[in-house]
Parts: sequence; structure tokens; C-alpha cells
Amino acid sequence: MDQLLNDFSPGLFVMQAVILLILILLMKKFAWKPILNSLDEREQGIQGALEAAEKARIEMQNLQADNEKALQQAREERDIMLKEAREIRAKMIAEAEGDAKSQADKIILQAQEAIAAEKRAAVAELKSQVAELSLQIAEKVVKEELSDKSKQMQYVDKMLQDATLN
Repeated sequence: MDQLLNDFSPGLFVMQAVILLILILLMKKFAWKPILNSLDEREQGIQGALEAAEKARIEMQNLQADNEKALQQAREERDIMLKEAREIRAKMIAEAEGDAKSQADKIILQAQEAIAAEKRAAVAELKSQVAELSLQIAEKVVKEELSDKSKQMQYVDKMLQDATLN
């Protein structure tokens, strides 16, 4: 250290200080502004990129929310359509059951009417046959009874007695 102090030259020191100041002024005038400008531009670019990334993130969230909302709407519409389809199916089944029941009732009523008509026809035919058979029997009995003149007179007397009693 002593040697440095011994070799010290004030003229050289002043000269180096002046050169250093000139170098600093030149750097400030020609290099410092472009360096600061490029740093500012870079900072603005980074800030713009950050803002763009934030906007993209927000847009992505909005898109996801919209997609979720659309998906929820689609599910609701599907549920509504399924519910309507079930209701239509139930209504169609109920209508078909009602139609089938009314047709069955109509067929049963027609069958009952047909049975009643057949019954009336059978009873009428039976009455007709019974009446005819009764007439035949009566005719045979009357022929047998009235074959003799004295029997005829007895029969007429008996009928007259029955007629006056009633």
C-alpha cells in the first residue's frame, strides 16, 4: 500500500477522473436512454403479455361457465323432453285402455242383447210348440171324449156348471 501512495500522481488522477466523467456523460447521452427505452419497452411487453394472459384466463373461465350453462340447459331440455314423452306414453296407454274397455263393454252389451233376443225367440218358439202340442192333445182328448153323444152332453153340462161357478 505504501508503494501505491508513493506512486500516486495527482495529474494522472485528475485526468482519469475527467475521462471517467466524459465516459459517464457519453454513456448517459448515447447508451443510457436506449437501454432505458429498451427496458421500458420490454417491461411494457411483459405487462401486455401478463394482461393478455389474464384476459385469456378470464375468457376461458367465461367460456367454461357458458359451456357449463349450455350443458345444464341441454340436460334440463332432455329431462323435459323425457318427461313429456313419458306423459304422452301414459296418455296413449290410458286412451288405448279406455278404448279397449269401451269396445269390450260394447261387445258384452251386444252379446247380452243377442242372448236376450235368442232367449226371447227360444221362449216364443217353446210357447208356440207347447201351444201346438196342447192343441193336439186337447184335440185328441176331445175327440176321444166326444166320440159318444151321451159323453158330449155330460161334458157340456159339466162345462156349464164350471162356468156358473166362476
